[in-house]
Amino acid sequence: MTLPRFYPIFDDVSWLRRMLPLGVRLVQLRIKDAPPDALRAQITEARDLCRAHGAVLVVNDHWQLAVELGCDWVHLGQEDLDDADLAALRRAGLKLGVSTHDGAELERALALAPDYVALGPIYPTILKKMKWHQQGVGKLTEWKSRVGEIPLVAIGGMSVARAGGAFAAGADIVSAVTDITLHSDPEARTRAWLAACG
Repeated sequence: MTLPRFYPIFDDVSWLRRMLPLGVRLVQLRIKDAPPDALRAQITEARDLCRAHGAVLVVNDHWQLAVELGCDWVHLGQEDLDDADLAALRRAGLKLGVSTHDGAELERALALAPDYVALGPIYPTILKKMKWHQQGVGKLTEWKSRVGEIPLVAIGGMSVARAGGAFAAGADIVSAVTDITLHSDPEARTRAWLAACG
C-alpha cells in the first residue's frame, strides 16, 4: 500500500476526533503514561475512528494491545524493539514502523523488514530530550538510498515550511507533532499541512 505523505502524531484520541474529519489519513497515537483501562479505551476509540474515516492508525509502543484490539500498525522505538515479540506481531498481521537515528539502528531496523523507517530528529525538537542532535535533511538522502522502496518518514522539528525540503531530500512521509499541537489554530495548521503534502 502507499501511505499518505502527512503523518501527525498525537498523545490523546481527542486530537483524532478533531483532525480526522479534516482529511488526515495516517496518524499515530503515542500515549506514554496512562492507566491500562484508559489506554485500552483510547486505542479502541482511535481504531474505530480511523476505520470510520478510512485512515491508517499506528499505535506507538503498546504492541500487545495493538494485537489484542485488532489494530493494523505499530510503531516501535529502538528500546521498544528489545521487549517486543516481533514474531507475534507478524503472526497477527500487524505492519511495523521503526525509529532510527544512526547507522547501527538502521541496520537493525532493516533486518526486521519494516513497513516504514523513521529518521529523526531532522531539526531540533522540543518534544523530548534526545542524545541525537539534529540529523539534517542531507541524512534523509543517505537513508533513502539505503532503505530503497521502504517508505522513509522524516520526523523532528518539522513544520509546513520545512516539509518541501524533506520531500526533496528523499523523505516519502513527513511527521509533525508540536507544529500542530502547540499551534494557536491546530485545525488551520493541519489544513496547511495537508495542502503542503498533497
